[in-house]
Amino acid sequence: MGWLRFAVAGRKFDCINCPNTAHHIPIHVEDVEDIISVAEYILVVEKESVFQRLANDHFCRKNRCIIITGRGYPDVPTRRFLRLLVEKLRLPVYCLVDCDPYGIDILTTFRFGSMQMAYDAKSLRLPEIRWLGAFPSDSEKYQLPQQCLLPLTAEDKQRVGGMLRRCYMEREVPYWRSELQLLLDRGVKFEIEALSAHSLSFLSDYYLPSKILNRGYI
Repeated sequence: MGWLRFAVAGRKFDCINCPNTAHHIPIHVEDVEDIISVAEYILVVEKESVFQRLANDHFCRKNRCIIITGRGYPDVPTRRFLRLLVEKLRLPVYCLVDCDPYGIDILTTFRFGSMQMAYDAKSLRLPEIRWLGAFPSDSEKYQLPQQCLLPLTAEDKQRVGGMLRRCYMEREVPYWRSELQLLLDRGVKFEIEALSAHSLSFLSDYYLPSKILNRGYI
């Protein structure tokens, strides 16, 4: 959803007239043409529930952006479509994921691709993507209630350990690695929805706009 207009095999999709209306990602990305946008940035969100929260809050009407969700681990069309938008529109792209090992792994999938699709890495990787949140340090910064913080499981800790050993974490995104280490040190995780503990519209009205305006991303 958002400030975007394009065509797929002659069929036009005009999201600009209704920026808070959701549309499916095109399956055949190679058929996408006539891309037009007046957006200022692209926001990638991990989960459909957060996508829907932003739609309910009319986030795109208040903020000139395009919002995309892969509904968890993104499929190939989602990643290719996102790659196409970044190449054509030259917009900054931010990613919002849960503050847990799975969310951060999804973030790395967008940026570095997946091992399973290494042969097609060029068209699927997104080196330009920036991590907007949620960070382990956000729990204190935004005074999240204790009941929103969940202990890391043994599986979580094992997954974090494996991610910390990935060569690109130290070489290309050391600040991501630092946050990942902080997640392990603190031993707790939380979901994006926890940021709405203070008010339902906190994510839309304050957290996201202030993060982007103040460059609170890494």
